[in-house]
Amino acid sequence: MDLLTVTCPRCGAEADERFYGPCTSCRTELRAKFLSDGRVVEVAEYEPKMNVTPNAVALKDD
Repeated sequence: MDLLTVTCPRCGAEADERFYGPCTSCRTELRAKFLSDGRVVEVAEYEPKMNVTPNAVALKDD
C-alpha cells in the first residue's frame, strides 16, 4: 500500500502512515500508557431461571 501524508489527530504532526489515525509515536505512547495485565474474574455459575415447569405446554389440558 502507498503511504499517506496525514496530520496526526492527537499531536498535530505530519506523518506518513498507511491509514488515518494517530502517528507511530503516539500509538507507542498510548500502548505504554494503557498497558495492563489480564486478570481472572470469578463469577457465579449460570443457573437458568425456571418460571414454568418443563414440558408445561405438553401437559396443558385444552
